[in-house]
Amino acid sequence: MKSPKPSRAELAEQKRQVRFITQNLEATYGIPHNDRPDNPLDELIGTILSQSTTNINSSRAFASLRQRFPDWDAARQARPASIAAAIKSGGLAKTKSVVIKNVLEEILARCGNYDLSFLRTVPLAEAKAFLTSLKGVGPKTAACVLLFSCDRPVFPMDTHIFRILRRVGLVPEKYSDEQAHELMESLLPPKKHYSLHINLIRHGRLICRPQNPKCSECSLIEHCAFGQTSL
Repeated sequence: MKSPKPSRAELAEQKRQVRFITQNLEATYGIPHNDRPDNPLDELIGTILSQSTTNINSSRAFASLRQRFPDWDAARQARPASIAAAIKSGGLAKTKSVVIKNVLEEILARCGNYDLSFLRTVPLAEAKAFLTSLKGVGPKTAACVLLFSCDRPVFPMDTHIFRILRRVGLVPEKYSDEQAHELMESLLPPKKHYSLHINLIRHGRLICRPQNPKCSECSLIEHCAFGQTSL
């Protein structure tokens, strides 16, 4: 189902609100920069491993996977059970091992190699379509690869970001992941995708928490319907 198209006035107000949020979070947390982008395939596998676990556990799982398999072709040829054993510290190892093996097989079959550097230069819609056509890769995973590894103007949304944007009233509760990603990418100021992504996650962990949010300390309170009601 397509999301309803906002009026010109509504779109202008939403963009103004996003600019306000971006500026206030940068004033609070600074302006983060993506200075060391990873290889796109490394980022893709790492993002798959990060699902439903902590950063520490997913990093351990990725390191263990690379230690067990010196290159991605070795991982592709391995049995899912062998991959699962290598990534068990990241949780959901059985499911993730199948996704990783299938993704590697699909990439090799389509590209003839494991080089995804073309994602940095092809049209953005084409890059998104390629990644999301891989079984087990959704809009958020694709957006992480394109933002972090390719410096493309996309906006990954995790649970912290969804929570904040719903509380401030930018993303309706009924929106799907795909609709929310599409909406936010249409609203962001140029070259602010990385900054807002990182700062919203910081804000969600420190202030706009799932339980007992610190609304009285929030730099976004002026534009937050949830916060105004809470206070």
